[in-house]
Amino acid sequence: MLSHLNAQGQPAMVNVGAKAVTRRTAHAVAVVDLPAELAALLQNGDIATKKGPVFQTAILAGVMGAKQTGSLIPLCHPLPLEDCQVMIETSNDGRIATIHCRVEIHAKTGVEMEALTGATIAALTLYDMGKAVSHGIVIREVKLLEKTGGKRDYRANA
Repeated sequence: MLSHLNAQGQPAMVNVGAKAVTRRTAHAVAVVDLPAELAALLQNGDIATKKGPVFQTAILAGVMGAKQTGSLIPLCHPLPLEDCQVMIETSNDGRIATIHCRVEIHAKTGVEMEALTGATIAALTLYDMGKAVSHGIVIREVKLLEKTGGKRDYRANA
């Protein structure tokens, strides 16, 4: 049975009232392919456009998105995050941007959705800011790499 369905098969928030508070972490990643004309603008670890610094803005948007996950996704618990770190790495040729979002909390439920939302919102912001240069940006992968706490830990296969 899916955890977000009640006994009648209707959507319902999971009751976490009886669960123990534990340290929960999650690490998600979004991989974005950048077209050559956008990658050519990469200098000093960021891309400057008329809208401003692309990576810095995407990082802020990712943190904001992670904090708003409970408002964006039905049935997600609103969580007061203790830490959210977004980092963007680029390949040597600047054609691939890998966005990492790491989230931490002490709570009764996990933060996988917050990490995934943070990485996704950062990727969407990168697209929004870079589309003036090229619409050839491709968000090709968003996935959970790791989560700890709760019933079981998870680590994606390499």
